[in-house]
Parts: sequence; C-alpha cells; structure tokens
Amino acid sequence: MTRGTPTDPPERDPLPRWLAPLPARLEAVALRFVWVIVAINLVGTAFGFWYYRAQFARTPVEMWAFVPDSPGATLLIALALAAWAVGKPNDTLSALAFLGNIKLGLWTPYVLVAFAPGFLAYTHPAMYAFLFVSHVAMALQAFLLHRITDFPLKAVGIATAWYTVDLLMDYFVPLAGSVTHTAVPYAGGTPWWTTTVLQVAAAGAVLLTVGPLFLALAIRVRKAERDALGWGS
Repeated sequence: MTRGTPTDPPERDPLPRWLAPLPARLEAVALRFVWVIVAINLVGTAFGFWYYRAQFARTPVEMWAFVPDSPGATLLIALALAAWAVGKPNDTLSALAFLGNIKLGLWTPYVLVAFAPGFLAYTHPAMYAFLFVSHVAMALQAFLLHRITDFPLKAVGIATAWYTVDLLMDYFVPLAGSVTHTAVPYAGGTPWWTTTVLQVAAAGAVLLTVGPLFLALAIRVRKAERDALGWGS
C-alpha cells in the first residue's frame, strides 16, 4: 500500500462503513495532525499508569505487564502513529494498537455501565464521564489505522497471541498472584445478574477480543480484494 506522510496522508481504501466508520475528511485531518494525536495518547498513557498505581502495588512485579490495559493500548497507538509519521511504519504495532484500543476502549464503558452503582459510589461524576468518553475515543481512533497498514497476517497473529495471553492472565489462569483485570468496585464472586461480577467482566473482555480481531481480518480481506481487482489503481 501507499503509506503516505502526515502532510500527504495515504488514500482511503473503498472499505464499507462498518470497517471504516470515521468520515474520510476526519481521518485525513487526524493524520495531518498526527503528532497532536500522539501527544494526547502519551498524556493519557501517563494518566493511566498513575490511575493504576494502587493495583500495581498489590500485584507481583512479574505480572505488571498485564495490569495497565488501557494505558498500554494508548502507548501502542502512540508508537504506531509516531512510527508511521517518521516514515518507519510498523504493521505489528498497528495491529496491536488496533485490537487493544477497540478492546479496552469499549470494555471500560461496558463495565462502567454494568457496575455503575459501585463506580458512582466512589467516583466523582465528572471522572466517571471522563473515563467513559475518553475510552470511547480510544476505540474510535483505532479506525485511523487502516490508512497506514494492511493488517498482514503475521502482525494480526502477534496481536492475537498477546491479547489471548493477556485475557488468560486477566481472568482465568494468572501465573502469579490473582487475576490482573482492571479493578472493578465489587469482589469477583459477587452475584450479578444471573452470574458473578468476574464472569460479567470476563464475558465482555472475551467478546471484545474476538470482535476487533474479526475487524482486522475483514480489513485485510478487503484490501487483498483491492489488490487482486485493482481498486483505486
């Protein structure tokens, strides 16, 4: 694909709206001001690590890589966009960022709504709204990445492997200590709906791991069809 530059972003492929929901003009403006997007994500990453400080303190050091889910995703997209902006695009970073920002960008609003009474009991409404909106923005910005990567299978495979391992550590079989998912305001075994808090949180995480993986592969297929049929040439 033509990678483009911040001053001359690559052409948008003819993807269906469900694979490229952002307006083409908004994508182009965001890529022209890519360093602003990078800076915002780096600030968000720093805030995220601060937000997780208490969870780091009670988690074994060897499990720390699995704790900062959202700030890890914002760091990945900052690195992916920065690599592209300096002319060294990295498909693996882009695939990791795509899966991570959609997964964590939507999982957090999901649990904020699912466990709203507990969150609102100790979180200021302004912070609750900030967490909700900022994480939705994470998911939306992931859809910039189709402009700078074709999501090759190796890159998607690496991203799938990482987020599968992360899923296991977060909810099912931690190698040390307890599970490492982002803290929610109830004990995992607390009954919730027809199941438990942990299972509600895990169900959302599983679906939101599979979903962006499907989207990345669907974009890959559509771009392969473009190459085979000569769309846009």
